[in-house]
Amino acid sequence: MATSGNGTERTLGQLVADATQDISTIVRSEIALAKAEVTAEAKIAGKGAGMLAGAAFVGLLGLIFLFHTLANVLDVWLPLWAGYLITTVVLFLLAAILGLVGKNSMSKVKPKPERTIRNAQETIEAIKSAD
Repeated sequence: MATSGNGTERTLGQLVADATQDISTIVRSEIALAKAEVTAEAKIAGKGAGMLAGAAFVGLLGLIFLFHTLANVLDVWLPLWAGYLITTVVLFLLAAILGLVGKNSMSKVKPKPERTIRNAQETIEAIKSAD
């Protein structure tokens, strides 16, 4: 049997209590480590998301200037207003096509997790039939 620091033998209950406390300490330490890792990774992910948002904004500005350039290039053959009108119509057509494709894609989405519901129902039935 194990002995404590004063030379007396410890009971099984004391050993179990110590083991439980040690396991609890280990679990708390692991949770603290996981929190620290997740926090550090979240900060990195946040910085990355901010950079991506900035890149998207600058890209949008560039796209606006590209369309202005396209309208001005058309000004070589047509009046400036016609170049802007053609560019605007092309943009609205592109928006309509993307909208329709997105709508069709969203209509295919099934919001209910049907397979999970079916598995849960089968599990409930199996438990009921085991009684």
